[in-house]
Amino acid sequence: MSTDKNRATAAAILPLVGGPDNITSIAHCMTRLRISLRDHSLVQDEALRALPAVLGVVEDDTYQIVLGPGAVARVTPEFEALVEEARSAAPAAAPSAPPSGGITAGDLAAQGAALREARKARNATPFKLFLRRVANIFVPLIPALIGCGIIAGLNGLLTNLGWVPAVVPALAAIASGFMSLIAVFVGYNTAKEFGGTPVLGGAVAAIIVFPGVAKIDAFGLELKPGQGGVLGALAAALLAVYVEKWCRRWVPEALDVLITPTLTVLISGLVTLFGLMYLAGEASTAIGTFANWLLASGGAFAGLVLGGLFLPLVMLGLHQALIPIHTTLIEQDGHTVLLPILAMAGAGQVGAAIAVYYRLPRNGSIRATVKSALPAGFLGIGEPLIYGVSLPLGRPFVTACIGGAAGGAFVGLFHQLGVAFGSTAIGPSGWALFPLLDGSAGAGITLAIYAGGLLVGYLVGFAATYFFGFTRQMLADLDTDPGPDPTTATEAPPKERVPA
Repeated sequence: MSTDKNRATAAAILPLVGGPDNITSIAHCMTRLRISLRDHSLVQDEALRALPAVLGVVEDDTYQIVLGPGAVARVTPEFEALVEEARSAAPAAAPSAPPSGGITAGDLAAQGAALREARKARNATPFKLFLRRVANIFVPLIPALIGCGIIAGLNGLLTNLGWVPAVVPALAAIASGFMSLIAVFVGYNTAKEFGGTPVLGGAVAAIIVFPGVAKIDAFGLELKPGQGGVLGALAAALLAVYVEKWCRRWVPEALDVLITPTLTVLISGLVTLFGLMYLAGEASTAIGTFANWLLASGGAFAGLVLGGLFLPLVMLGLHQALIPIHTTLIEQDGHTVLLPILAMAGAGQVGAAIAVYYRLPRNGSIRATVKSALPAGFLGIGEPLIYGVSLPLGRPFVTACIGGAAGGAFVGLFHQLGVAFGSTAIGPSGWALFPLLDGSAGAGITLAIYAGGLLVGYLVGFAATYFFGFTRQMLADLDTDPGPDPTTATEAPPKERVPA
């Protein structure tokens, strides 16, 4: 039955993205089906958003359909199979005409799409494109980080309770195995993303975690296995890509299969051992030291700034720079102290959306969008609220940031008071982050502080939006009955997710 449901979802999506002949590539991350399209004009965006299984859509370098964690991994294979089976199918019809009448959720969605396009154009700078490629290296690792993080938390709970001591070493091995070799996966993905041979990137990165590096004297500096971590692995694999490409230009074709991989691993490996490991190790240590010092000495203010600016960072595409930082902190300390604070931005967004719902009692279309998106918003999936409600409205986006700042300040204050905690994995946010929280003060206090931060974010986001999120003219224009909205007449409106 589950397979039939996933296939039905895939079958419903396919004609709405222009049919199989309009698709050039298919991939997925933790929550999104990512499709490369030949002609974006063939996409029936509003109809796609109306599908019950679709939590939202995002147009970036690829067309991204948000299906949610778990669902996307099941729908994608069915979608790929349908594309292969129906390559000769005709493209779907063009999108229907925009709705007439007052302002509807569909109108806001159209404005959100225009804002996404503008954001996409602004984000197409070399630096931001590089950050996006770096994010592509780490995003495929998130499912393993989540799984191992939850197992590590379970192991810690059993250890503290003294239950099933024989199971604890097994859980520790399961939780730690991936993290001990994460550098290899980062190296593999780096080479793959930047056009090299993936296994060569993994081979060079593996040098970092090899126990034998402890016997190497690098100019009087003792090396330690794992020194440099994921940053060192990224740098080593990136160097390997450039060495490999240089070799392929100059090595005779008859000798390429022997000389190119040998020189790639040898040159990159030597530079890694006698330079990159030390430099990356210093950088990693500095990142960890600075993050912990920042929250310990100025936690409330730091939390306010981080929680308040995270949504704008997402809009600018700069949040992707945080992914390797999160991973470095997890590798060093077992958790990232930044993610629970950044997750407060989603809480502010939820509070703002609830205020929009109550401030527009006559606009059934927008209220339906908010109502359907809120459950996912509580789980940290909030892009439909951003692109479908708050950002097109303008002021509610700012007040959502205020809510995020208040929640971030609340959590940061407890860091400043000595109650530090973080997330053992990246990816989830909102309520979905609870199973991944880890702190020195114990599970009960850690969960209570995080829940308190969410509550503060909800309340401040709601109050700021309710009292300051609308001008009188906005209320006059928006608080009316716009009539039937084609995007909500027969199906539930969109939902979607904010990465943290």
